[in-house]
Amino acid sequence: MAYKKERMILTMSWLVTAVLLLLFIPKNKIREAHVSFLFKQVITWLFGLVVVEKGLIKYPVRIFKKANKASFTFEYFVYPALCSIFNIYFPERKGLFHRGLYYTFHTSIIILFEIYAVKYTKLIKYPKWRWYWSFISIWMTYYFARVYYCWFFQKDGEGKSI
Repeated sequence: MAYKKERMILTMSWLVTAVLLLLFIPKNKIREAHVSFLFKQVITWLFGLVVVEKGLIKYPVRIFKKANKASFTFEYFVYPALCSIFNIYFPERKGLFHRGLYYTFHTSIIILFEIYAVKYTKLIKYPKWRWYWSFISIWMTYYFARVYYCWFFQKDGEGKSI
């Protein structure tokens, strides 16, 4: 079976992400998590398609080979799910430095897995891309998702309802 390791990683990504959602999204926050998930899905899906179609990133092993060239697993499920958790546990009442660290921490976790995937698997290839572009783009999509979340739920920058 070709790409056995890669297919196992994709399967585990789905399972682990689903378990993380079940464990870390409280029942009273499902609506908020859903809004974050859907918004992040829109921006990562669109941005991911542009990056792939421009030939900056390649996903040699993916679930839907004939649908498009982007990674359905990561751009349509994993990143949005992690963004839901990010928004639910965002440290609203902490200072700017602490909130910046929160963004950096969440983005860094994703980037570490991405660097591993680039280096040791055939899940991601960087023909014209660098890890720091991923870091910047993921950080920015987290920021936009947070702004949308606060706007949608009528919260100011510190989590208080307006």
